[in-house]
Amino acid sequence: MDYIRVTKDNLEKEHICCAISNNKDIQVSSKKAWLAERFDEGLVFLKSTERGKCFIEYIPAEYAWVPIEADGYMYIDCLWVSGSFKGHGYSTDLLNACIKDSKEKGKLGLCILAAAKKKPFLADPKFLKYKGFSVCDEADNGIQLWYLPFGKDADKPEFRECAKHPHIDEKGYVLYYTSQCPFNAKYVPVLEQTAGDNNIPFRAIHIDSREEAQNAPTPITTYALFCDGDYVTNEQMNDKKFLKLAGR
Repeated sequence: MDYIRVTKDNLEKEHICCAISNNKDIQVSSKKAWLAERFDEGLVFLKSTERGKCFIEYIPAEYAWVPIEADGYMYIDCLWVSGSFKGHGYSTDLLNACIKDSKEKGKLGLCILAAAKKKPFLADPKFLKYKGFSVCDEADNGIQLWYLPFGKDADKPEFRECAKHPHIDEKGYVLYYTSQCPFNAKYVPVLEQTAGDNNIPFRAIHIDSREEAQNAPTPITTYALFCDGDYVTNEQMNDKKFLKLAGR
């Protein structure tokens, strides 16, 4: 498998999402706009030449859009291998490239979000454990912070206090989300429309700065849905899933 690094110079012409074929799609343009502002902060987006079927996205943890304390680490936003490309060692290729790059940059190690059991849009804990990662912190909702230190004396990353006990003081459905995930550009407006049409209390909060993300009341900031103050899910929803959840 051949890989290519997406940069400011080739961002517009490169395909970045395996699930969306049209580069003019609002989801793609939203994601590319978010990426363009992160490259100067050290973000790396490495993907296969096969139209984005395999990619890894990572950034120095100080600039990550998650509420963690992990100075000196590299944070992996996403490691994704889809469909028929699974089972060929491509995840290992991408992770090894990240490790090599991070060591060359003098990082203390890597960290990434997962859970004890595989959840949609989160890393596979079995793969992480196999590659030497271990859990260094866990929030009340079961979301875990995993890490791979490069040395024995490296401090363990941890969640900020605001994210350890995911809860908000607001009734109804409240969604926190960022433009890091391209699907949000399409499906968040769908939920807003569906909630309005069915008189379901709903508010979407678009996290549009690193500072907001690092102080969010949830360890997952790409998509975190709450109901009556309690955390519900990080899985993106269409109208049918949302109505089923709301009992409509």
